[in-house]
Amino acid sequence: MKHARMAVAAVAAAVMVSAAMVSAAMVSTATPASGATRSFRLPAVHHVFVVNLENKGYNETFGAGSPATYLNGTLVPHGALLTQYYGIGHLSLPNYIAQISGQAPNPQTQSDCQQYTDFARVGTTSDGQAIGNGCVFPADVPTLANQLEQRGLHWKGYMEDMGNSPTEPATCRHPAINTQDNTQQAHVGDQYAARHDPFVYFHSIIDSPSCAANVVPLDRLPTDLASTRTTPNLTYITPNLCNDGHDAPCVDGRPGGLVSADAWLQTWIPRILASPAFRRDGMLVVTFDEAEATGSSVDASSCCGEGPGPNSPLPGITGLGGGRVGAVVLSPFVRPGRQVDTSYNHYALLRTVEDLFGLTHLGYAGATGVTSFGQDVFPG
Repeated sequence: MKHARMAVAAVAAAVMVSAAMVSAAMVSTATPASGATRSFRLPAVHHVFVVNLENKGYNETFGAGSPATYLNGTLVPHGALLTQYYGIGHLSLPNYIAQISGQAPNPQTQSDCQQYTDFARVGTTSDGQAIGNGCVFPADVPTLANQLEQRGLHWKGYMEDMGNSPTEPATCRHPAINTQDNTQQAHVGDQYAARHDPFVYFHSIIDSPSCAANVVPLDRLPTDLASTRTTPNLTYITPNLCNDGHDAPCVDGRPGGLVSADAWLQTWIPRILASPAFRRDGMLVVTFDEAEATGSSVDASSCCGEGPGPNSPLPGITGLGGGRVGAVVLSPFVRPGRQVDTSYNHYALLRTVEDLFGLTHLGYAGATGVTSFGQDVFPG
């Protein structure tokens, strides 16, 4: 109990200092690149942090009796809880891809791309959806990473255990094209999963030197957080297969699930909240890729007008979405203790990041029914 009180106090202090530092700051004059007109100005967020956990529905994570005590007892009271935040499909991979490109699921990504194949494209829809099937999208399919680079902004993906293989590259790690993905199963000391690393599913990234420079192991994050100058504008973080809650029990003997995920959050989130970049103008989003895809708690519900995509009539395999998962948003610009009941999903998260940086909307981030985080999240 003593440690829990100390953790709450530490987070409260970080958020209070952050708010004080920006209380007199001007808000951004950026407006949405497309879609509905905003009735308020976007906050001047210049550093976005996204943490994805795995395979838990909203009630399990945020309901009574949840083992995620740090997430619920420390982070939720100091941020905004998005109670109607949804995944966009099943299994894992389509959700990660959607977050950085707005591309919808296809049969290969819905099976988590057991074989790392090129995407065979037969066309493109008017809203930017690549028509076809496969895993690694052609070089002309844009991503949020490409957008940021073109704007002169910086991004990095921090992937836990990426550098732990004795035979694979320490950065930009992915299978060879048209080979089996050998990261589908965790190994002791190496629990990296390529399918939870969306950057390696786009030729525009893996064929560029920026992949080796920007898709890196998680242990490099503390050094980058040391100053605002070295912190990327987009910091995208994926824990390993135990720490993201995917496996239970884990290959190394730990319990996994929400217990291990919560312990990981308690180790890493305070480092982000204490960083100069977050305290100055940051936004942290902690969410889950999807709800359960099988079993008694299966959830393929959706929101935000999501319907059949050009490559899959049911993005959620048994329904139109990836289920209700929830999300927590912390920022100096977010009033602590808010509960937000507006419907958002991973496409909305992409749209929000694009709007914050004045970028155009990719794929379904620009779809009717998809909105950026609004005044309910950023009350001004």
